[in-house]
Amino acid sequence: MVKLKYSICCGLDVHKNVIVATIVITNKDGICEYKQKSFSTINSDIQRFHNWLIENNCYHVCMESTGKYWIPIFNYLENDIDVCLTHPKYVKAIKGKKTDKKDSKWIADLYKFDLVRCSFIPPKDFRQLRELARYRFKLVCMKSSEKNRIQNCMTVSNIGIASVLSDPFGKTATEIMSYLLGHTADSIDEKAVRKLIKKGAKAKSDEIIEAIKGYSIETDLAKKLELARAHLDYLDNMITQTEVELYVRIKPYYGFVEFVSTMPGMTELSSTIVLAETGVNMNLFDDAKHLCSWCGLSPANNESAGKKNLSGLPKPALT
Repeated sequence: MVKLKYSICCGLDVHKNVIVATIVITNKDGICEYKQKSFSTINSDIQRFHNWLIENNCYHVCMESTGKYWIPIFNYLENDIDVCLTHPKYVKAIKGKKTDKKDSKWIADLYKFDLVRCSFIPPKDFRQLRELARYRFKLVCMKSSEKNRIQNCMTVSNIGIASVLSDPFGKTATEIMSYLLGHTADSIDEKAVRKLIKKGAKAKSDEIIEAIKGYSIETDLAKKLELARAHLDYLDNMITQTEVELYVRIKPYYGFVEFVSTMPGMTELSSTIVLAETGVNMNLFDDAKHLCSWCGLSPANNESAGKKNLSGLPKPALT
């Protein structure tokens, strides 16, 4: 038998511009009273919504994790209200019975019986840390894309440095590319190029010279290379600034960073990024298996009629 857990709670259907809220009040006889109201998502109306909850003695709220729209609501309520954020699949309404008001009421009815699985939401300082860590990841992806564009330009221009040097963006390759952009194939000085080759690559000097002979950088590609290389430097600077900010913010938890860094293959930076996602309070997870599943590291089960089918790793349950 399902037992009532929250005698007063609220279900929210959150959209970009509107919040539909339903407070359900259940008395001792099991009779429910519903109070429903809509609010806009501007700050003054969110404050009105907050006050409306307090006036009705409602301190338990449940809502779907719809895009980014839930975040301002969560941030506004978290200090005074117990907010349960849940995946939409756990509160999916019956087909043909879907409206904003019905969705809100359905969420409230499920939540009052504790039939909703709440998502893990890290403390505020770790949410801020996570935001920076994910932004750094985006910058690294942008940097990889820019490197690919540069290598494509080099290939089209018959510059085969990437086939000779292990790092086509190392000091030797970068200085040679700068030199080539300022000269043509007919005007390059082989001795000047050899002087640009650093110690580790001197054994491949002849191969490098052969790799750039006969190159031809068209004006459009030259401009593209110039802009891409400048953008790459800019991204490097942004990534460095982001990492510095990460280290500043993780400082109160530096002991945890050092502990995670003792694992093989884990640097202080990678440890910081992992902790930004999981936080440091492992009591929030039932066990190690739950944590692995939340991180998307546990293959899903796919078995029917005694046959097991291969399935890849699920998407991480990161919110």
